[in-house]
Formats: sequence, structure tokens, C-alpha cells
Amino acid sequence: MTPTAGGPRSRWSDLDRPPLNAAALRRALVRPDGPWTRLDVVESTGSTNADLIAAAHSGEAPGRVLVAEEQTAGRGRLGRGWSAPPRSGLFFSVLLAPQPGATVPETRWGWLPLLAGVATASALSRIARVDTALKWPNDLLVDIAGEERKCGGILAERVGPPPDADGGFATPAVVLGIGLNVSLRADELPVPGAGSLALADAETTDRDPLLRAVLRSLGDWYDRWVAAGGDPAVSGLQEAYVAGCATLGRRVRAVLPGDTELRGEAVALDGDGRLVVRTDDGVSHPVSAADVVHLHGHGHGNGRLGGE
Repeated sequence: MTPTAGGPRSRWSDLDRPPLNAAALRRALVRPDGPWTRLDVVESTGSTNADLIAAAHSGEAPGRVLVAEEQTAGRGRLGRGWSAPPRSGLFFSVLLAPQPGATVPETRWGWLPLLAGVATASALSRIARVDTALKWPNDLLVDIAGEERKCGGILAERVGPPPDADGGFATPAVVLGIGLNVSLRADELPVPGAGSLALADAETTDRDPLLRAVLRSLGDWYDRWVAAGGDPAVSGLQEAYVAGCATLGRRVRAVLPGDTELRGEAVALDGDGRLVVRTDDGVSHPVSAADVVHLHGHGHGNGRLGGE
């Protein structure tokens, strides 16, 4: 159902895409002693990540969740945009500060986008009953007619106090953004390689329980990781990521900053979350930032985080 020509745009214009129930989400997720201390749903914004970065600079406390029914300037890695029709997906960011009251060195904060990938994939597998795999470093993949398609992405941005600020957010923090295509139809996909939960025959595309499941899973994994001092082995994060990673065991092309390129086999994930690529001359290269393309072959194991 679409709005009448020239008529006002309503949140209920598309009955297949009802608005999120902000009050119910707050009742289910916000707890004084939990990871999520505030949750807001806005009708439209440019970027939830940009909004939370600005809020952090203004003194916003960690634990805030900001959800947008529509993003008009959504951001992905490497400056790419992320766009989708209103209420067709989950577009949200969380503000985290792993350091206060804990012992998580900033050298381990690079694991946060990988942690978000594990948390999101495992939650989707449980509630939507759809196999979800991880493409290093930040993509969520689903199977559509035997083809790997990207249905989600993760963007982590470090936040520090503004250079000219006397107050504000004095402790370094991270804004973690997650975008997930839920009900996008084939004719709405932004690029041919994109996908959605609906196209992957998900058991549900109801965004309220999906968001609750993802945020609960993210909170559980985050608490476990912080309790382990950010250690990916002790927290079980490294093992879980490797088990669900479709990149490992594949031949890949890794485009590095500066447009240099590596081709070889993705053989491991090291203790810093870097992808280790072994080139044809037998040399192993740990890669911390790259645009990775799967060339052919199959990932490590089944490359899936299955449901329980």
C-alpha cells in the first residue's frame, strides 16, 4: 500500500511495514543495571551513528540505543552509503564505553564490530531461522537461491572529546552502528549483490522481536567480552567468529588502504581480529583493514551461525 498522490506520508502508509513500538521496546530492553540505559526511535535521521557521536560529545552516557525508521545519509565502511525504504529494515546505533569500571584496553576495541557480527548473526539464526554467515570484517550474509548475499553491515566509530571542548564526553567511547535489510523486495535492492531476510525466506520479518533479539544478544556478548577484559579467546568471541566466518578458507582479493592489493587464501583470524591472508608465494599477511572480495571456493567449516 502506498500513499495517495500528493497526500501526506504516514507511518502506516505501507501496512506490510508497520512502525516499531518504541514503548514496548523500552519496557523489554532498558534496565538501570543492564547494557541499554536509554532507547529512542526516530522517524527519520541522516545517520544514527552521526547522531550518537554528537550526543557523546554533548555528554551522553554509555548504553544509549538510537533506532531510525529511515536513514537518509546512512554510512557504511570506506565512505559508502547505506539506503533503504522507510521501515524496511533495522537501522540503529549503540553508544559503548568499554573502559570505565573495566579493564578493556583500547587495543582490543577492534573486536567490537566482529562481536556485533557474531551477536547479530546468532540472534537472527535463532529468531528468524535463517542461516547467517559473516564476511570479514563487517558484513552479514544470507543464502538466497544458493547465492551469498549481503543483508547487513556494521560500522564502528571511535569517539573522543572534541579538540576544543572543556567538558563533554571525556572518556573515549565507540559508536557501533548496525544496518539490516529485513523486508526489502527484489526490485528494491540497492545493488545486485544485496539481499534481505524476506528474500532468504526468514521465518519472521517482524522487526520488533528481531530488534529485541539482536540487542539482547549484543548485550550478552558485550558483557561477556568486557568481563574477560576484552580477551577474544577467554570470552569465546574469537572461536565463535571463526565458526561463523564465510571468509576463512576462501581465496580472496583484499584491497588495502592506498589501493594496494593482496590475493591469496584467508587462512586465519589472529588475536587482534586481523584476517591473515597467505599469498601464492607462501607469505602470510595480517590485514587489519581491507575491502575483501570472495573469489571462489567455500568458507571455513559451514560458515554459519545456526539456530539453537
